[in-house]
Amino acid sequence: MSQELLSSLEYIEKEKGVSREVLFDAIRHALISACQKTFPQFGEDFDVQIDHQTMRIQLLRGGKVFQDPHFGRIAAQTAKQVIIQKIREAQRDSIFDEFAGKQGDIVNGTVHRVDQRAIVVDFGKTEGILPAREMSPADQYRQGNVIRAYLLEVNKTARGPEIILSRSHPEFVKKLFEMEVPEIADKLVEIKGIAREAGSRSKVAVVSSDSKIDCVGSCVGMRGQRVKNIVRELEGEKIDIVPYSENIEEYIKSAMSPAEIFEMKLNPAKKVAELLVKDDQLSLAIGKRGQNVRLASKLVGWTIDVRSEGQRAALDTLPGIEPEVIQALKLAGVLSIKDVVKLSIESLTHIPGLNPELAQKVLQAAQGFKPEKAETETEAEKLFHSSSEPLAQPEKD
Repeated sequence: MSQELLSSLEYIEKEKGVSREVLFDAIRHALISACQKTFPQFGEDFDVQIDHQTMRIQLLRGGKVFQDPHFGRIAAQTAKQVIIQKIREAQRDSIFDEFAGKQGDIVNGTVHRVDQRAIVVDFGKTEGILPAREMSPADQYRQGNVIRAYLLEVNKTARGPEIILSRSHPEFVKKLFEMEVPEIADKLVEIKGIAREAGSRSKVAVVSSDSKIDCVGSCVGMRGQRVKNIVRELEGEKIDIVPYSENIEEYIKSAMSPAEIFEMKLNPAKKVAELLVKDDQLSLAIGKRGQNVRLASKLVGWTIDVRSEGQRAALDTLPGIEPEVIQALKLAGVLSIKDVVKLSIESLTHIPGLNPELAQKVLQAAQGFKPEKAETETEAEKLFHSSSEPLAQPEKD
């Protein structure tokens, strides 16, 4: 048994990376525990000595050699169990270290099982989990399909490493661009921000460290081939690539693409941007179900409020209100009749230039204002103003 045991220990040491000292110590403690259970009549005064050269094992009790015909069998079985356990632990640690080193990267695997809660992905040595919450709504996978995903986290558990994957995380899009665009991999083009609604649309802000390199063109590729490859991997998810700018006004204009901004008012202290667009641009600026303005807001980290030129003109047509008062309302950020109606007399009184009498006059004029044009809101306007929550509230990562 000694030679066989020694060979096993050498194998574990070389192939699994477990030191021999750790193995000897584990076997010694396992043998002491086994002897205490086998010979309970002798109490716990046991010790085990192992010769590291010959693998000769001796059982001691009270400091003296304790001979028992059963000890040889106990030692063999215990040593075997310890070795098997250590091999398993070494394999788990090896797999954990391998995948922990890949955390934050894209990994490839094969779909092993699909259910409502998750997709189990086979990596050969181990398995990963793609939870339903980390899937893109556009994803459709079956058993045996090759799958590519972002390695979100690796956790140690008693059963081995737990590998959590994601295909909905914004970093998945970033890593795909790094793989597809050499200029990003070479640090010539940098991704400054990503706002994503998985399966539907993403906005990606990029900037170039070299003025000769077109950052947007590099990401799009010849005839759009680079971005097409990424869109294909994302199952048709639309991607807007916009230039990043330190100038927040320019950055917001780019983020709101494809809509054209007619006028912009910024409140840096509150990080609020009030945008004015042409009437025919309002639907485009807000986007389907508010998606365009919501993603732009998340990308730049500001609250964005969009209104049409027609809505601003309506404020100018309040009957009986002097132009100076209209201007005071605009300077205070009140850009439409709808804004006035939402305010109280007390709130209006706090606007410079308005006293309680003027405030009441403005509010009454707004509440009674019902021109024909005011009743012909576009579908986009109705969506924007009827939402119970701000459409452009920034979301936390």
